[in-house]
Amino acid sequence: MLNAYVAATPEVYPIIEPASASIAYDLSNLRSLNADDLEAVTEFLAKRPVHTVVMSSFIADNGIESELNRGIFYGYFDEKCELEGVALIGHSTLIEARSDRSLRAFALKARESRIPINLIMSDDDVAERFFELYAIGQMTPRLKCTELLFQTDFPFPVQKCEWHLREARPENLDQVARAQAEVAFIESGVDPMSRDREGFLKRCARRIEQRRVFVVFDGDQLVFKADIIAEASDVIYLEGVYVAPGFRGRGVGTACLSEVCRQLLGRAMYVCLLSNVEAKHAHRSFANAGLRNTGKCTTLFL
Repeated sequence: MLNAYVAATPEVYPIIEPASASIAYDLSNLRSLNADDLEAVTEFLAKRPVHTVVMSSFIADNGIESELNRGIFYGYFDEKCELEGVALIGHSTLIEARSDRSLRAFALKARESRIPINLIMSDDDVAERFFELYAIGQMTPRLKCTELLFQTDFPFPVQKCEWHLREARPENLDQVARAQAEVAFIESGVDPMSRDREGFLKRCARRIEQRRVFVVFDGDQLVFKADIIAEASDVIYLEGVYVAPGFRGRGVGTACLSEVCRQLLGRAMYVCLLSNVEAKHAHRSFANAGLRNTGKCTTLFL
């Protein structure tokens, strides 16, 4: 999961001391964003398209103000009223902070969130520094995952795929959702079908309606799937890459993922995904499919 879900610049920040709950900080430069801010926010996020694809996609799909975002977008402005940071604070907390003070302001604002924060993700160690400011030593993450960022663009090595790759249909929802839940459980230790079955099925169904789920079937059995979780003008972010147990180790995932990327590069400059640093077998498959490792992220599950 990318930006899956704090994205921040690769700059070196000074060490930030955790803010004490008893100290008041000026948050006057921080405010919630609305439709009037769309042009400025779009331009701001476009400067780092791969790392901000999830936020850009949420805004394009749902608007800046929408319950579907499961959070509230905030902007931090400098003295010239120019954006210094953008954050979606909520279920999945996504942050693009381009200054030390904006990162601190977002962390302090996150303490007030009425929507429980489920995960925080970032480049390198930004998620951990954000969490220190947010938690002030009063809690610890339930789980920490380091993930590698893989991406591809042109020139792309075209491979032959003997499998029939197609978009998922509404009648495929049950198998698609079960496969997605299995991937999510392996990554986070939480089964979304048990935690929030109705909401999870609605989100899977919406992606199918948006034509963002690619599948391969062998008869009635789901063999492979991959979901477009986020799509912006230049970048497409994939998640939930799944191969059925009986078909693993046979090159099926490599061939099908390569075909997904080939098709998607016809409508975006970059295709990217994240993978747990321990999943070395998956990394080999991604590399064979034409993706390369270009960075890493840290995800904290709360």
